[in-house]
Amino acid sequence: MRAGGRQPAAHGSSSTDHEPGAAGLVLIAIFKLAKALALIAAGVGALRLLDPRVASRVEAWLARVQLAPGRRIVAFLAGANERKIEELGIVLFAYALVFLIEGGGLLMRKRWAEWFTIIVTASLLPFEIYELAKGVSAAKVVAIVINVAVVVYLVMRVVNRDSEYGARRTDA
Repeated sequence: MRAGGRQPAAHGSSSTDHEPGAAGLVLIAIFKLAKALALIAAGVGALRLLDPRVASRVEAWLARVQLAPGRRIVAFLAGANERKIEELGIVLFAYALVFLIEGGGLLMRKRWAEWFTIIVTASLLPFEIYELAKGVSAAKVVAIVINVAVVVYLVMRVVNRDSEYGARRTDA
């Protein structure tokens, strides 16, 4: 038993809400699920662009916004055919699925979800750094900082849990 009279969670199983670091997992899960919802909305929006009336209204709105990402989207839309828009929708839905898997698994406190999130998030960091090198913006810096923090937090959590498990096995 751990100090405080609690039984440790079985290796690889879900843990209790009172587990140290559980709040961090919940925050990461909510963040991932929010990103999934945003991507689903964007995917639905992309598919709605197949209607020419909707596409022209979106292009006009983005042209008025004058944001750098907005200009990129307008340029994409100007040269996009139906196939490109459909592909964009599929990519957005696929990416949303990854975030749903990460967020759902983390909410259920699954060990595989921690590893999955570490691998996926860390594997995308080089692309984020490349984008930052093309042009610095506060949003890009914040995204990198958050994603590095998520990876570091989860790696420390996994390493600490695995070393704790190893210590318990040698004590038994």
